[in-house]
Amino acid sequence: MKRFILLTIILNLTGCIFGQSNEVKRAEKVLQSFECNNIETNQIATSSITNFHQQTLAANKSKASTYVEQYKNGEDLFDIPLDEVVQQKYQLYKQACQALGGVAPRTEPVIVTNNHEDTSGA
Repeated sequence: MKRFILLTIILNLTGCIFGQSNEVKRAEKVLQSFECNNIETNQIATSSITNFHQQTLAANKSKASTYVEQYKNGEDLFDIPLDEVVQQKYQLYKQACQALGGVAPRTEPVIVTNNHEDTSGA
């Protein structure tokens, strides 16, 4: 009976370790998408709004990177999976990028559907 309990504990811990490893991999994949293209910073007019968006870009990328590193070091910071937290930071980053006239790289797969149904009633 003791061996069964010990085996169960070991398997449970192994599952947790592999689950965290997958979370980190997914979070790192999202982190690679933190790019804002087609922005010429020397051509952007200086205003409080553009400063805000530029700070938002830097802060969200920095926070996401920090979260991933802290998670790798064994710190469990959130009640939701790490990759979801990084995805939320990416959404804020992407919005700021678009507000500055930039284009974030496309990370979502493009799904092409064929919706050519006959609606003429014939």
